[in-house]
Amino acid sequence: MAKNFKVGEMFKSGILTNNPVLVQTLGMCPTLATTSSVENGLGMGVSAMVVLIASNVVISLLRRVIPKKIRIAAYIVIIAGFVTMIDLLLKAYVPALSKSLGLFIPLIVVNCIILGRAEAYASKKTVGASFFDGLTMGLGFTFALFIIATVREIFGSGTFLGHEVFGPAFEPASIIGMAPGGFLVLGIIVAVIQIIQRKKKEKKEGNA
Repeated sequence: MAKNFKVGEMFKSGILTNNPVLVQTLGMCPTLATTSSVENGLGMGVSAMVVLIASNVVISLLRRVIPKKIRIAAYIVIIAGFVTMIDLLLKAYVPALSKSLGLFIPLIVVNCIILGRAEAYASKKTVGASFFDGLTMGLGFTFALFIIATVREIFGSGTFLGHEVFGPAFEPASIIGMAPGGFLVLGIIVAVIQIIQRKKKEKKEGNA
């Protein structure tokens, strides 16, 4: 396993240096729509991560038998199967979360992160490498949603996971919980990350 890929580097890439949301700016629709609360953000992130891991593994297993001409259609069918499972499980065991997330769970099927990893990675790599790719990219997606949702819930509602943070005197900025607030928070976080990465690059070039 270690000879083919480095797990540590994959975790660093998926969560930090090549985060699908904060660096690649993919999956913007669910990112902005489901991060009004931490519960919704985590629910969406974990659901997408499970689908990403499962679909990566199955696509890697079948990569030699899926005809190239219909590979995208085949990937979508595989992804849709796992999304349906997750959707039914959420409805059965956490109906409140399922209702809150609504159509965004079924829409995981067309999430460009999942289809992109299937085409760019799982269709070319081993099962082990594809599993860790799905895990690290899924964790990166979940991490990004958690950070954005935390900021939006705390400042937009004055709560964290439904628990009051600042006390009754706090007046939340309700716009943060709305769509414009989602764009604002995402933009600020992405800008901060870009500044940090640029400074690290300049420092590295200066030392060289």
